[in-house]
Amino acid sequence: MPRWRWNRGGWGQGGRGRPAKPIMLGWMPSIVKFGPRPGPGAEIIYMEPPELEVLRLVDLQGLTQEEAGEKMGVSRGTVWRLLESARKKVTDALVNGKDIVIQTEPKTGD
Repeated sequence: MPRWRWNRGGWGQGGRGRPAKPIMLGWMPSIVKFGPRPGPGAEIIYMEPPELEVLRLVDLQGLTQEEAGEKMGVSRGTVWRLLESARKKVTDALVNGKDIVIQTEPKTGD
């Protein structure tokens, strides 16, 4: 099964501290947008593939955060932060009728 590396950036991205560690993804989504009907004009929430992956592993497949971290090659703390962010975005979209768009490319430094 192919695996994808998602790297949010590293040195030179304007951040402090050590470079970001790549996150291993077990799959890339084929659907990159979800939205309410009617969708035009709705606000957009952008979700990164690692956030979707952690939702898939923990909430859909029922893995523990430790097991998800092992599969993704990151710490349990990173899984927790990704899970918290992803759940907040999904809840905001469902409650407030916003579109969700999965970013297919890592953000570059602005």
